[in-house]
Amino acid sequence: MTPATMLTELASWRADLETAGKWPARQMTLLAQAGVFGWMIPRRWGGSELDEPEILRGYLELADACLTSAFILTQFNSAVQKLVTCGRETLQESWLPRLARGECFTTVGISHLTTSRSRGPGPAVTAEPIADGFRLSGHIPWVTGANASQLIVVGGTAPNGEQLLAAIETTDPGLTIAPPQKFLALTASQTGSIELRNVTIRPEQIVAGPALEVLKVGSRGGSGSLSTSTLALGTSRSILRALCDELRQNPSLEPMVSQFFDEGRLLEDALFATSRCEPGACSAEQIRLRANSYVTRLAQSSLAAAKGTGFVSGHPAERAIREAMFFYVWSCPQAVVYGNLQELAFTLPRR
Repeated sequence: MTPATMLTELASWRADLETAGKWPARQMTLLAQAGVFGWMIPRRWGGSELDEPEILRGYLELADACLTSAFILTQFNSAVQKLVTCGRETLQESWLPRLARGECFTTVGISHLTTSRSRGPGPAVTAEPIADGFRLSGHIPWVTGANASQLIVVGGTAPNGEQLLAAIETTDPGLTIAPPQKFLALTASQTGSIELRNVTIRPEQIVAGPALEVLKVGSRGGSGSLSTSTLALGTSRSILRALCDELRQNPSLEPMVSQFFDEGRLLEDALFATSRCEPGACSAEQIRLRANSYVTRLAQSSLAAAKGTGFVSGHPAERAIREAMFFYVWSCPQAVVYGNLQELAFTLPRR
């Protein structure tokens, strides 16, 4: 599903992404050539229509090779999933075959409906009903790859509190894309804000809703879903390999490395059990809590094992520390944040 040669190339380019901070165009070309953009798209539109466990295995391999590329793919797939389930034949026929071939790109601007909701007196994006559709206005804070996209699935809230998702083209009047933010890590994902000023939405552009909590309607992902946890575990694989390199120089690390291997294997098993909805499986939030803890402890251990050289900018241990922090802020439910904070507070030695 993910050719070894592609993964090797992605891994070899990973260190250059952060210093350049530019959109990873050649990485996206590799994904397109390997058919990765078609994972979630039905065969009738040229995709491979993989099931969730297969997609998660792909995310594991990609995040191991290049977290930035894997993260971008999750945002692409989030938009694709909403197009696939929207029931709008014209919209689907216009976009899904081209998206499967990698001829164009799509992403989502929906975080303001959940974990990054507006703290102001009203919704971040309003959806004003008009004679034939809606008019969207507002600010969407976190949109990945907007400048590389031709289509963005965005969310808005109507006066009655119902929410809707709509597919808007980046050439639509009233859409402004701000320069991307510089992050602690994953800057090359080109994530930033977009502004909507009276963007007209026709009925055929609506991919979900209007409905209360629209992201829960027919959802296969969203806040706290398994995809972000899978990226954490894929990243952990690459960090663990770096620890093994240190092990060759320092055999005393063997018990710790062995324990991390065992924990990672058990956590991946638990993740796939949850994806298959097996009886007694962990919840998605429990998996995320454990994955956050695991990748952070691994990154800290990698830095400690590398000592001073790991503290130098560009070293894999330094990058691992920064990338591990991503999982505390991206699509992280409050219950998971609280659980991780509890772990930090109560597992430290007390005086």
